[in-house]
Amino acid sequence: MRREWILLAIIAAIALAVGARAPVFLSLRTLLDIGNDSAILAILVMGQMLVLLTRGVDLSVASNLALTGMLCALAGQAWPGLPLPALLLLAGAIGALLGALNGWLIMRFNLPAIVVTLGTMSAYRGAIFVASGGTWVNDHQIHPLIKGLPRETLLGLPMLLWFAAAAALFTLWLLHWRREGRELYAFGGHPVAAVYAGIPVQRRLMMAYTLSGLLAGLAGLLWVGRYAIAFTELASGFELTVIAACVIGGVSIGGGVGTVGGALLGVLFIGVINAALPVIQVSPFWQQAIAGAVILASVALNARAQRQAGRQILDTSGVPA
Repeated sequence: MRREWILLAIIAAIALAVGARAPVFLSLRTLLDIGNDSAILAILVMGQMLVLLTRGVDLSVASNLALTGMLCALAGQAWPGLPLPALLLLAGAIGALLGALNGWLIMRFNLPAIVVTLGTMSAYRGAIFVASGGTWVNDHQIHPLIKGLPRETLLGLPMLLWFAAAAALFTLWLLHWRREGRELYAFGGHPVAAVYAGIPVQRRLMMAYTLSGLLAGLAGLLWVGRYAIAFTELASGFELTVIAACVIGGVSIGGGVGTVGGALLGVLFIGVINAALPVIQVSPFWQQAIAGAVILASVALNARAQRQAGRQILDTSGVPA
């Protein structure tokens, strides 16, 4: 919790410093724009967090997003009469299937998650090219309901924010009030002890990767709708931003440690940085360099904190007593 307050203070300090130079940066409009721009990242971070808690990683989330987005765009183009619930269901099903494939490969062949998801990251990119024939699906070809969804508002707030809030609330419910979520912490904290404690490790791993894929699929539909385009390199490299937000928010790559609130603060940090750089006239090419530096600093802080506190089977900061 102390780390989260420090991160919140850093975010506030950055916002105030930029606001002193450009007061418009502190307006409600800017806050909503940052939230809207960060909503898809927040959805992906919720799924990635579940995987990181198990000492795994999902490098294929951006490729999953792109492949699902392309398939939904092609489906909407082929069947213009598809209703919005069917498109959402299609996106979730495709994403969950791709995520489940990651989990199955990891368990079936006992391979490191980074190796499997690095392979599927490339495979999914190739599948986009095969499905689309290497062509783009442009604005006028995107299903109107797909384009309209991210632009809708509810109670004065962008629909993307509502989707991000729903993903965060679901993850919070799973990790705090469901046994399955608490078992993710236990397995990530000490895999051997978790096995001896009778935790169904394989089912929990499948659950984590499937949910990560499902949220990536949903994000794919929203991404294509918001930017009204689908192509092979869509969201290329975005998986690094997702991992960065998790690590900055205190989700340990060593497993078993992390909170939904901290992960969301990591998303907010990146959102504020991305919004602040143009205001202070810093080239956007510095964004990745800054994100990389922050990741290294965050990993070092996480490692130091864990050495001091020791490893726990169940992280008490992440789940209720």
